[in-house]
Amino acid sequence: MGARGAPSRRRQAGRRPRYLPTGSFPFLLLLLLLCIQLGGGQKKKENLLTEKVEQLMEWSSRRSIFRMNGDKFRKFIKTPPRNYSMIVMFTALQPQRQCSVCRPLCLLFLLAEMFVLLSLFFYLFHDGFFSSLRFEHHFKQANEEYQILANSWRYSSAFCNKLFFSMVDYDEGTDVFQQLNMNSAPTFMHFPPKGRPKRADTFDLQRIGFAAEQLAKWIADRTDVHIRVFRPPNYSGTIALALLVSLVGGLLYLRRNNLEFIYNKTGWAMVSLCIVFAMTSGQMWNHIRGPPYAHKNPHNGQVSYIHGSSQAQFVAESHIILVLNAAITMGMVLLNEAATSKGDVGKRRIICLVGLGLVVFFFSFLLSIFRSKYHGYPYSFLIK
Repeated sequence: MGARGAPSRRRQAGRRPRYLPTGSFPFLLLLLLLCIQLGGGQKKKENLLTEKVEQLMEWSSRRSIFRMNGDKFRKFIKTPPRNYSMIVMFTALQPQRQCSVCRPLCLLFLLAEMFVLLSLFFYLFHDGFFSSLRFEHHFKQANEEYQILANSWRYSSAFCNKLFFSMVDYDEGTDVFQQLNMNSAPTFMHFPPKGRPKRADTFDLQRIGFAAEQLAKWIADRTDVHIRVFRPPNYSGTIALALLVSLVGGLLYLRRNNLEFIYNKTGWAMVSLCIVFAMTSGQMWNHIRGPPYAHKNPHNGQVSYIHGSSQAQFVAESHIILVLNAAITMGMVLLNEAATSKGDVGKRRIICLVGLGLVVFFFSFLLSIFRSKYHGYPYSFLIK
């Protein structure tokens, strides 16, 4: 055994230790430096992300919606790292920009709306009159609805650093509008934590409207963050209803000795027609969805008062339909008057022709609007 093991021990004793080649040391040193640099870069990214989130949380503690210019937009939204979602409202609040949806509409439109729905005065201004539905006046600004939504998120128990609300005004961030090829306002966009915004990350304002509840539903679809909208108490409806009741009560008290006007068929017919015109023109849909008054094409500046889809409408479109229905009704009343009255034959003939002209022309106009919204509808009358 000892003789056979001797050569093996001699071979083991004769072995020399192996060393790495001399050229491997620079490679190992470079690999070590690279690992250190990657670790430092990752830590730097984490520190940068922490600073950004802390800054956003500080701004949110002051205001639920913070304004951004071009530099802030690029730093907090476009430049990674980012682990939060950002909802941005691109708007134009300056008067010279003529954004009718971004700020309150002119008094003329408000007076026109009040005149059209005078018989439904208590209904329009008293949001809680029908508990099963939520009515919102379409003259509320998109900015106000956005503020209500942001406040609901900011002061909710579910508030966290995963979702923030901001605003970019055209006059403060023109370069942002140019970078995104955006030429219309207002526009709501969602910027996800990773990747670029997709088509669904742009809110369909023209079809859905800008009500806070619709915005909250869209945000839930894009971020899985559910926001319960809390609206501030509005006592204007209660005050308006009290004034209306007082006015009617005072009128009845003053005419307590002569209440024959209550049985006036013509007066009740006018009230009924006002209600019918308001409902058939789409006013209910307007108060639920809150669509814009009209749409201005950003490319050629052309203003559209009729929506091109059968799934949506503008407020101006409702007013147009209301006037057309009223004109057709007036024509039918004149035709009935010409047929049933016992006055001069020549006068009755003129009334008949005027009534027939009103019915034919305005019904043709109404049918042409129907054709423009329901594409492929084959029938028309006079006006195409």
